Amino acid sequence: MISTRRHFLGLSLSAAALAATPLRAAAAPVGVVATTGMIADAALRIGGDLAEVKALMGPGVDPHSYRQTRSDIVALTRADLVLWHGLYLEAQMEELLLKLAARGNTEAVGEAVPVGQRIAHKDYSGKFDPHVWMAPGLWTHAVRAVEAALARTAPEHADTFAANAAAYLAEIDRLDAFARDTLATVPDGARVLVTAHDAFGYFGRAYGFEVVGIRGISTESEAGLDRIRKLVDMLVARRIGAVFVESSVSDRNIRALVEGASAQGHEVRIGGELFSDAMGQPGTYEGTYPGMIDHNVTTIAAALGGRVPTRGMAGKLSAGS
Repeated sequence: MISTRRHFLGLSLSAAALAATPLRAAAAPVGVVATTGMIADAALRIGGDLAEVKALMGPGVDPHSYRQTRSDIVALTRADLVLWHGLYLEAQMEELLLKLAARGNTEAVGEAVPVGQRIAHKDYSGKFDPHVWMAPGLWTHAVRAVEAALARTAPEHADTFAANAAAYLAEIDRLDAFARDTLATVPDGARVLVTAHDAFGYFGRAYGFEVVGIRGISTESEAGLDRIRKLVDMLVARRIGAVFVESSVSDRNIRALVEGASAQGHEVRIGGELFSDAMGQPGTYEGTYPGMIDHNVTTIAAALGGRVPTRGMAGKLSAGS
């Protein structure tokens, strides 16, 4: 019998492949596919040797505009467990992910953050800012959701997953305390974070920073000339000395701010590159969730006049990070 075909953004997938839940051998590691690096890091830390984890989106990849490839679809349909963020982060993949959710082996872990602790989306009515990982205290909800999903998939290993999750959450708690203490050393008048897009709202709320993104919460929004002019005037009027580029967003608009302020006689420097929607390179400390946040905190505090320890929270940041 020939199955019917369904099409997603020009890619075809059989109805049978969508409907069937993979059967996992009890002795085999849990096959996990995660959309983002931040989710994959949690799955790796909690799953340990009991999970094989694949991240669809690597360093420098923008999840707002990412579209699934044929190989992604194959990996997603064969996975024992699919972990995605939700909150409209994977906007171009959402239709496919919702179809896969009907199989019961998916979890939108970002949506574990309580509604009352979310920030309303500035670009889309009725939706929320998805960048909850920027506040470690909020990200713990997603980490617990990853643990619960792994335990449902392989209940025989639930105790191991719980112990691994407890150790990972303790590290995130230390990270949150480090961020709070370090960022508190930034002078009050300098606590303005200007970035390429509005990804740091939860960060600003958690640590007392005014956050200004040139583009909106979604990188799909564009910054017009009027927006650039207004931000240049703000930099000059408030004597803001540093702005920040992001690893997964073009630096074109940030450089336009620097040049515009210079034309008005005010020097603004690029304070460093921040990790917003993606982590650093695999195999590096910055390529882990704790390293990503440690890098951001250390870079922001150093550029805005705070006191930072050499190479971050535990001396693990790459030289020059």
